[in-house]
Amino acid sequence: MSWTARLNLDYTLQDQRCVARFAHEGPLRVLQSLYPEGDAICHNVLVHPPSGLVGGDTLDMQVRVGPGAHALVTTPGATRFYRSEAGLATQQVHAQLQDGARLEWLPLEALAYNGCDALNLARFHLAPSAELMTWDLTALGLPNAQQPFERGQFRQHLEVAGSDGPLWLERGTIAAQDQLLMNSPLGLAGHRCMATLVFASGSALAPARAEAALDAARTAIEASPLRLQAGATQPHPQVLVVRALAPVVEPAMQLLRPVWAAWRETLWGVAGNVPRLWNL
Repeated sequence: MSWTARLNLDYTLQDQRCVARFAHEGPLRVLQSLYPEGDAICHNVLVHPPSGLVGGDTLDMQVRVGPGAHALVTTPGATRFYRSEAGLATQQVHAQLQDGARLEWLPLEALAYNGCDALNLARFHLAPSAELMTWDLTALGLPNAQQPFERGQFRQHLEVAGSDGPLWLERGTIAAQDQLLMNSPLGLAGHRCMATLVFASGSALAPARAEAALDAARTAIEASPLRLQAGATQPHPQVLVVRALAPVVEPAMQLLRPVWAAWRETLWGVAGNVPRLWNL
């Protein structure tokens, strides 16, 4: 039996407090809104009680961040795409950020189990003065449990658009049987975790602001064991990207978190306070 779960999540700024309202269908919802940084930033934890997806399952999230609102959304654990016998398992989010809005969409990793057939899709649309920080971490198989990713496929789609059109688009299919992709030096080079952190603005970033953010990211990369498998770039005047490859999730997450914190401070003047959930 397949599951379809939907969540509509709407953030508005009311009397200088960011307020979240949501409606859900099926096993997908957010927990109580938290304000560890004060009223201006609303933290929510996205919960899917079944904890994983199989063929035919769909998680559909629609997010709106209203003018001036600032939301941080994370998850309590990994999203697991299990072995599929009944077609595609899909997780998708579509987010609209209005003027002055900020969204930090920071789910924990996606785990592609051996034999999965999965799509992980995220689309964000930014108004001219909106800004986004989001990351994607994908781990293939369970190397520490001696369960490698030997068959199946994992499709990724990450798209950011502004009022004038697309800003960033990456799509790919990771097929376990594609040995050139999985093991070639021009592919994953034997690594089984891919990590991406994106900062995007609805308008062009001031050069000094972008350089300060890139410098902060490169400082964190240089201090990481992944410094030879990671890099920070500005592929578009409105987009900053950090990419990394790692053997497993933990070193990739240990790199992205300090970059995220540094970008918060450098780009927004907001302390890089780690959500308590990440330390459990």
